[in-house]
Amino acid sequence: MNLKSIGRVALTALPFLLALAVDLLLFATRRDRLPARLASHFVGNGRVDDYAGQTSYLVATTLVLLGVGLLWVLAAGFGKFAGTAYRVMVALGYGFAAFLGYLMGAVLLINVDAVEDAQGRGQGVHFPMWHMAAAFGAGVVAFGIGYLAAMLTPVPGPVADDGPEGDGERIALGAGEVAGWGRGAGSWWLPLTGLLVIGTGIAMLFTASWPFALLPLVLGLLIAAFARPYVTVDRRGIIVSGLLPRPRIRIPLDRIEAAASRDIRPLSEYGGWGYRIRPGRSGVIIRSGEGIVARLTNGRDFAVTVDDSATGAALLNTLIDRRRAER
Repeated sequence: MNLKSIGRVALTALPFLLALAVDLLLFATRRDRLPARLASHFVGNGRVDDYAGQTSYLVATTLVLLGVGLLWVLAAGFGKFAGTAYRVMVALGYGFAAFLGYLMGAVLLINVDAVEDAQGRGQGVHFPMWHMAAAFGAGVVAFGIGYLAAMLTPVPGPVADDGPEGDGERIALGAGEVAGWGRGAGSWWLPLTGLLVIGTGIAMLFTASWPFALLPLVLGLLIAAFARPYVTVDRRGIIVSGLLPRPRIRIPLDRIEAAASRDIRPLSEYGGWGYRIRPGRSGVIIRSGEGIVARLTNGRDFAVTVDDSATGAALLNTLIDRRRAER
């Protein structure tokens, strides 16, 4: 890792580390004035509906700020964002860190000097709703600071448009030969995410009413259905399907001008993972690395991340040539 990369990582991680340091300092200086069990969860009017021990508060605060901070470092610090996109990504991290850090600190402060009941729970604690507005304001101010700080660090130039060209690789097919290619486009995190979301829905069935559980259950099943997309290339074009025949994505062969295999950067090129639609491009992006990029007749690109993409792209080019020759 060079000095520029280290600077990007440090700049991205800084707000989350500062927010955690402030919250831990508040806890250390007021620990003797806190009840054994802090009011930690509130309903819409600020009334307490759950409590947590002091250790639980420390663990939750540390995990939330460090966990979110790590995700932001991976996205902005190691990602190939360019120019304004990089500055906005860093600034959003500053804003989110300030928002979370303020709320964690506010929960701690409203518990100071609370009278304990027989179970050690702080009594008479109320969460004023103006704290939400204050947290949002702190986030806005931090966003501006983060954007200005990002302007002082070097960033990579814009991502080059290295889409497919017409002279890509081909596969030799004899007259009358028919060929097809297919590969599973799996990733380790997608099945795990689906299981976690389904598990959340099941847990909510027992801890809340079924309408609250419906959304995570449906979303988890959808994620699980597409946990291992299957990519097919044949005379029909490109087809991306899940565990079930429908829904699926199909790009007809007559809509494709050329295809190529190249490395794909999900965050910088497509803004994330999943089925993505961006200016000038769309695709099924479930991981970084090699994939098929097809240049369409309307000038847009369609991409799908999959192993052995060079073979799939070469077959596409061969089938495109055959289609043109038959016209």
